[in-house]
Amino acid sequence: MTDFKDRQRGEEAKYAMDEETAFKIAARRNRLLGEWAAGLMELTPEETDAYKKAVVQADFEEAGDEDVIRKVLGDLTAAGSEVTEADIRTKLEECSVEARRQFMSEQG
Repeated sequence: MTDFKDRQRGEEAKYAMDEETAFKIAARRNRLLGEWAAGLMELTPEETDAYKKAVVQADFEEAGDEDVIRKVLGDLTAAGSEVTEADIRTKLEECSVEARRQFMSEQG
C-alpha cells in the first residue's frame, strides 16, 4: 500500500512540475511575441518592457492563445502595421520553439 501511495505522490508531483514548466514556457513565449510586436510598433525600451508584460497578462483572459493573438493583432492594427493574424500565429509558433529552447538550456 505504501508503494502505491508513494507512486501516486510522485505522479502528482510530476504533474505539478509539468504544469509549472508549461506555464513558464508560455509566459516566456508571450514575452518574446510582445518584444517582436513592440519592435514593429517602434516602442521605446521602457514601452517595450511594459508591452511585454501586457502581452503576458493578456494570456490570463481565457484558455488558449486567442486572447494573446487578439491583443497583439489589435495593437499592431491600431499602430498602422500591415501584420495579419496568420503572421502573428506563425510568429507565436516561432516564439514557442525559442521559449522552449531557452527554458531547456537554462535547466541543463
